Amino acid sequence: MKPQFPQQPISKWIVFAILAISFLGFLDATYLTINHYSGGTIECNILAGCNIVTQSKYAVILGVPVALMGALFYLIMLISSLLYLDRKNAKAIYLASYLTIFGFAFSLWFTSVQIFILHVYCQYCLLSAIFSTILFILGMWLIYKRGSYRKTIARIEQTQNTFEQLNND
Repeated sequence: MKPQFPQQPISKWIVFAILAISFLGFLDATYLTINHYSGGTIECNILAGCNIVTQSKYAVILGVPVALMGALFYLIMLISSLLYLDRKNAKAIYLASYLTIFGFAFSLWFTSVQIFILHVYCQYCLLSAIFSTILFILGMWLIYKRGSYRKTIARIEQTQNTFEQLNND
């Protein structure tokens, strides 16, 4: 028998926040993507390392620019929040919430590259890291409020109990 947990309704302010942050992140990552493909220089008026970071060997993974990956991440987040607002498709927003784990982890990695390897910083990359961190926090809040983590723990416990029963037989 599956354990049942009450689900909290999804707060619209969280969805609107995800929508707004995703839109800003999409603009930021798209700007970096366009600059990558055009070969142009990036105007970095706060920090001086934008071009060094975006033209480094770490800015491309398996032939795909990191900026393009970021733009796709933000686009998926944007579409997911619009799907929820338009069709009340809760699956879309919850799947996007789990996707924020990867976006956050990737931002941590790329920020670490700037700090520990390149020793220069790109303000647009750091802005994207801030956006993905905010999305991660909002996504984890949605998962927490939904109780999904409790379901996962309950499934692990069920599996563990099943194995214990099999070992005892």
